[in-house]
This record gives sequence, C-alpha cells and structure tokens, in this order.
Amino acid sequence: MSSKKVIVIGSGLGGLSAAISLKQAGYNVEVFEKNDQIGGKLNVLKERGYTFDLGPSILTLPHIFERLFERSGRKMSDYFSIRALRPHWRNFFEDGKVVDLHPEPEKMAAEARKVGEPPENIERFLKYSADLYDLTNDGYFEQGLDNWQGFAKHYGLFKFFQFDLFRNMHQGVASHLQTRYFCDIFDFFIKYVGSSAYRAPAFMNAMPTIQFRYDLWYVDGGLYNIALGLRRLMDELGIKVNLNAEVSEVRTAKALAGGSGPTSPVGRVPSRGDRVTGLVANGTFHAADIIVSNMEVIPAYEKLLREDKTFIRSLEKKLEPTCSGLVIELGLDWQYPQLAHHNFFFSGHQKEHFAKVFERYELPDDPTIYLVAASKTDPTVAPAGCDCLKILPHIPHIDDAHPLTREDYAKLKDRILDKLERMGLKDLRKHVVFEHFWTPLDIRAQYNSNKGSIYGVVSDRWKNLAFKAPKQSTLYPNLFFVGGSVNPGGGMPMVVLCGQNVAKKVVAWDK
Repeated sequence: MSSKKVIVIGSGLGGLSAAISLKQAGYNVEVFEKNDQIGGKLNVLKERGYTFDLGPSILTLPHIFERLFERSGRKMSDYFSIRALRPHWRNFFEDGKVVDLHPEPEKMAAEARKVGEPPENIERFLKYSADLYDLTNDGYFEQGLDNWQGFAKHYGLFKFFQFDLFRNMHQGVASHLQTRYFCDIFDFFIKYVGSSAYRAPAFMNAMPTIQFRYDLWYVDGGLYNIALGLRRLMDELGIKVNLNAEVSEVRTAKALAGGSGPTSPVGRVPSRGDRVTGLVANGTFHAADIIVSNMEVIPAYEKLLREDKTFIRSLEKKLEPTCSGLVIELGLDWQYPQLAHHNFFFSGHQKEHFAKVFERYELPDDPTIYLVAASKTDPTVAPAGCDCLKILPHIPHIDDAHPLTREDYAKLKDRILDKLERMGLKDLRKHVVFEHFWTPLDIRAQYNSNKGSIYGVVSDRWKNLAFKAPKQSTLYPNLFFVGGSVNPGGGMPMVVLCGQNVAKKVVAWDK
C-alpha cells in the first residue's frame, strides 16, 4: 500500500474511474467536486414526474465499466442494471423514409433494402469498421497510447498504414455505401465524439463496431444510476468525496528562478524539479503528492495553474474543443408511437450542416437532431401515457470574440421544434407541460468545459489526427489529466478507460 496522497479534481466519469483505479492500486485518494453531486456531464434532472438524462444517454462497451467493479471483487450488476435496446436507433429523413439500426444482420439487411442499399454493402462496411476497431483497440485504447512515437513503437510501419490515414471519415463511408440514407447514418456515428465526418480521420469509422459488436444499452431508471453505483463503490472503498468544493488554484514548486523561466514555442521549459504540491478549494490548501485533473486540459492550465499565454496558445492550435449542443428537455402529456428510444432526424443537407458547425462556426439552419424518448423503454421516467424527450442538436462551441446570445439560441430552438413538427411530431408544442433548456453558456458554467464543449477535444485529421492531450503533464510530472480532452477522447466508455489508463501511468511513473 502506498502512503502517497492523490487528489482528483472533478468527479466526471473519467475522474471517478481514475479515483477508483488509483485506490485499487493502493493510493490514498480524495476527490474535489465543484457541484453538489458527482457525475460531471453524466447528470440528471427530475421534475414533475419526469426524469431526464441531461448528459450522456447511450451506454456502450459496458465491459469497460465492469472492470472497475471486478477489480474490487464486486459485480457491476449489484450496483445498477442494464438492458440491450432494439432497435439501436431510428432514423427519420425529410422525404418520409424511416430506417432502423439493428445488430442482427438479417434485420439490418431488410432495413437496407427499404431504401435501396444493397445489404452486402452494409456487411462490407461493417467488416471495414471491425478491422479498424480491432487495430485501434489493441494499442490506442487498451495500451493508452498518447503520441506518434508510441504509435510507431507499438504498431510498426506496416500496421500503421492500415489505419486508412489518407481519407476522412466520410470518404471511408462513401467508398462502401451508395445511398444518401446510409452515408448520412454512418457519417453521424461521429456524434459520439462531437466532430465532423468531413474533418475526422477515416479510422474513426471504427465506432460503428462499438455498437454493432458490443450492443447498445440502457441503464434502468436512467443513466445517472451509473454515477450512483460508482459513488456506492467509492464509499465502500473509502474514497473521500468533497462536494460543493470548487478548486480555484493548483499550487506548484517550480525549479526555475522566479517561478517562470524561459519560453519556447510550447511555452515554459519545465525543469526536473517542477511539480504540483496541492490545490486550493473553498479557500483552503490541500497538499498532494499527485494530482489528477478531470477538468479539461486547457481550462486547468489557464485557470488553475495560470500558465503563460504562449503555452496556452500552443495547446489551442491542436486541442480545439468539440462542438457544443443545445440541450432541450420536454415533458409531454402525450406519447408519439412512431418514436424509438433513440432517434435521429436528419438534415436535408448534412454536409452543409457539418460545414456550418465545424468550419464556419455558425448555428445550423437545418441541423441533424438527436432525440431520446427513454419512456419507450422505461415507464418509470415519465407519468403514465406521457413521453419525456431529450433533444440535442450539435452546434458550435462558444466564440468569445463573437458571442451568441440566449436569444440567438432560443431562435434555433424554435427552428428545431418546427423541424420536429414538420417531420411527424404533430402539435409537439401543444403537448409540452414542462421544458428545460441549456445553451453552451450553461454547459460551460456548469462543467468548466472549454468553450462549452460537450465531448472534450475535436477529432480533426488536419489539426491533431484525432490525438488529444497526453495523460501526463508536459510541465509537471506529478500532474495527470483524464477525460474527453485526453486520449482516447470523449464518450462514456472512453473516459472510463482513460481513468484506468491514467492510474496505470501513475503507478508506472511512481515506481
């Protein structure tokens, strides 16, 4: 057992995973969380008999979550229960076509035939996706690779070129599929990481395999029960969690004279003696041997460590935030029978939608809309005979130089409701008895996310080839990062995996 003290800043899923994994490795672990409950973006809203997942609403790769329990000699099923969903998604198009996604090949073939897509094209694309997933999972995911040097060492030159490096994600999709319907559907798997299929590298086409091979799951009672299950595990392990404890500063011991030193194209040059010594929360200093930040990398360096602007700008060039979102929750006095649990209402011009959001940073005229109706699976989340809807279109992150107002976002909300009513949710507004509405400004304030980002760092083949920040600080060797701004990136299973890999990195460094 180590006597060293680890403090985790933030209790998002990445922070919780790191805290549990480090406790399992023998460290004395304490968590500081700014809000009044754990979970970070895994959040919940309960009002008037409706229960809404404010953040993540899809569970994939549950075996990654199971590791947190198994390594403590426990079973995840004793903490929360999950069930597979059918269909995975329902996809609505402007021309009235409706396509469901199923993991069963025969059902998927029938859906393909409905819109003129040869089933063998789907099979061929999913084989391509599976090959990319197996390649990516072997090193980038499970080994926690952080940079090109690690990639080259692990994969070697031959495997390196199997990543389909010379195409973007959309080009990989379009080379296998011929209908607009299925191109749009598989392009929009990029939603898992809040990026553009026209900017992300083609190896992001590994994502459909996460769903088609390992299934898509719902947590009974709502996904926030994952956070409650992890909190119970942490209590059993003796991990102290401080709520309403916002961290305002991370203190350091810098070996360079005057505490700053010379700069380079990437900012201050670290010395072997540089380290973090602890943090200040609610005005009180707490010493630590090691700090793990679940606060995103750029806000942590900028606000907590107050690093120089040269260093911050060097990070911003590669670590652009993902999109944000308009988060709309509606409690209805009605049910729409045509909805599945997960639904997508597609833009009539998805390429233009991607360009507006990710290249011109404008609010989309005709967004692709993600809509969750969890009441289709779980009647406990809404009153009898009612639906609770979570509606999420992707929109640009905050541009502080040209900020949008709440009125701008409200106008977009009206366009979204117009679109949903036009595409089959007749008289939607008339059936609303409760509404909750969050803009990127609210998301930034609630989670300290960089410019209101939902998923951390964007996956862009030109800016970072989908690499995020490394897990270990380049300035302070006893400072580590976890979450969507860190490799392997956003999404619930990825940040949980990141927390496990951060713990392994801490242990290896601390030997």
